[in-house]
Amino acid sequence: MSELVDKYADIRPYNDDEVAASVTRLIADNAFIDVLAKYNLPRFISSIPFLARFLVRRQLQKKWGGVNSVEQVQQEVAKYLALLVKRTTSEVTFSGLDQLDPKQAYLFISNHRDIVLDPALVNWGLFSHKMKTVRIAIGDNLLQIPYITELMRLNKSFIVKRSAKAPKEMLKALSQLSAYIYDSLAGGDSIWIAQKEGRAKDGFDQTDPALLKMLQLNGRKQKKEFSEYVRELKIVPVSISYQYEPCAIAKAKELYHKQHHGKYVKSAGEDIASIVEGFSAAKGHVHLAFGQPIDADCDSPERLAKTIDQQIVDSFFLHPGNYIAGGCKQAVIDKSDAKAFEQRMANVPEELKPLVLAMYAKPFHRKAEFYSSEHEQ
Repeated sequence: MSELVDKYADIRPYNDDEVAASVTRLIADNAFIDVLAKYNLPRFISSIPFLARFLVRRQLQKKWGGVNSVEQVQQEVAKYLALLVKRTTSEVTFSGLDQLDPKQAYLFISNHRDIVLDPALVNWGLFSHKMKTVRIAIGDNLLQIPYITELMRLNKSFIVKRSAKAPKEMLKALSQLSAYIYDSLAGGDSIWIAQKEGRAKDGFDQTDPALLKMLQLNGRKQKKEFSEYVRELKIVPVSISYQYEPCAIAKAKELYHKQHHGKYVKSAGEDIASIVEGFSAAKGHVHLAFGQPIDADCDSPERLAKTIDQQIVDSFFLHPGNYIAGGCKQAVIDKSDAKAFEQRMANVPEELKPLVLAMYAKPFHRKAEFYSSEHEQ
């Protein structure tokens, strides 16, 4: 293994020569097999562990036993994503991809509404347009379970060490991450990272300058000006818009709890439940707008954050629910779409309704704010 790869061994995705061993570990992992059995087999079979495990393992061995490269994993994931899109969305649409160079590596920075779906759908867009899929940034808070770590690293995910707390340890972890992102891009591999830590649970998409300061750590080491380094990174903002907000009730519960009790402590397995709900729940129409690579003269992380936000808010696709929740009387909304949104809101517990409505209204109001501030200038 080369010195370059060794430098990132603890955070990088698996290489081709590590794929087969990872698949073997997954097939041997009872916890992973039990989860698959629970969601894929009839209840009367999944309640008999030895039988369920035998059936699932046999199926996995048949399907994944010969997989031994990252590219093969991507092909299998694409098949699953095609099914997911068909079963849980009315359609997934893309804009801006035709403006990007398929041979160029980009740093895609997107708003963040769903733990796994956001990067998965970015990849679906790239894959559908015959472009190379991205390496995905994922927080180590999601990697408490061995099979999740295996799945993520198999699927081109690299680890963001959020658990590092001591200042020296944090700086070391962030510097390693910054260098890994730069070296990946330089080597022709695009990257996806969310615009801030954690999902936008209130519908407010805003880039955290701290993320951009992390990117610059490697630029500083190279003694490059911030604006020069930003141009090298080829940052492309991506605006992801779901007709039906993923995990809306769970997000609202967390906000409600924080408002009334000051803090919210996640229960064990809550992130996994969110991932499963994100995958399985109906999403309606999903649109991903890929922006233009940023080449404006952004001389500070704060200026760059505003430039990214401008593109994300500007290109955010507003669905009927956004107009309804935002109180827009001018929008022409199809009766069936209005009824579907009303039915969805009827299933929201009464105390959470204001929070869920605000979640849908926020993109509409932000777009209006950006539009009016542009016209004032």
